[in-house]
Amino acid sequence: MHDWDPALYQRFESERTRPAVELLARVSHPAPRHIVDLGCGNGNSTQLLLERFPQSQLIGLDNSEATLASARKRLPGVPFVQADIADWAPTVAPDLIFANASLQWVAGHARLFTRLMRCLAPGGVLAVQMPDNLDQPSHQLMRELASQSAWRDQLAHAADQRAALLSVEAYYDLLAPMACRVDIWHTAYRHVMPSVQAIVEWLESTGLKPFLDPLPAVLRDAYLQAYTQRIGEAYTERADGHRLFAFPRLFIVAQRAP
Repeated sequence: MHDWDPALYQRFESERTRPAVELLARVSHPAPRHIVDLGCGNGNSTQLLLERFPQSQLIGLDNSEATLASARKRLPGVPFVQADIADWAPTVAPDLIFANASLQWVAGHARLFTRLMRCLAPGGVLAVQMPDNLDQPSHQLMRELASQSAWRDQLAHAADQRAALLSVEAYYDLLAPMACRVDIWHTAYRHVMPSVQAIVEWLESTGLKPFLDPLPAVLRDAYLQAYTQRIGEAYTERADGHRLFAFPRLFIVAQRAP
């Protein structure tokens, strides 16, 4: 994929930050010394961590230089590192690994979650939030359009960019043998959106990227036009003219055994 667009991502920052707030509220570690914000993006989740644990040694990590540049402007006192989560390894065992809406882009969750738990210091916490929306109309329509002849050749592998989530039971079974506490919950947000275009703009900065980036301008415009029409049919107007954008998310907080 092309690099991420921080400005586009920030248009719905309040809605995107809410799951990070709710995830952090369930982290019970009293005073983590070393924290890694894994997939920190533009630093919105990093700022939450800094406010909650101001005495910690906090590092933000992301593979996008564009979003890291935005994060550095936001929090100039925090070190931000460009790296790939898939092969990242800490130099010091963290007391908290915080991964808000990032691990869904990394394949091989059975190995990944086991590795992240083993990276933690004894008593450390792995806190994860991941979109669980691949079966929602927003993402089903992406794949349906990509399979049509107009876009099939360019988008043959677009859907492969996202990792399919494991079952809740599978995540629990991976983490429980190494943990003294595992907390898992699922939330389906209903974001109130002013228009169909607002829903599409939200998705352009995240889920739609693998489907738009490979396309030349003409095909990209045609895909977006067809997608926007179908989104309008899937997310119909409510009584006040707004649209309800359903967005399920999976949360996991696991504390490594001391």
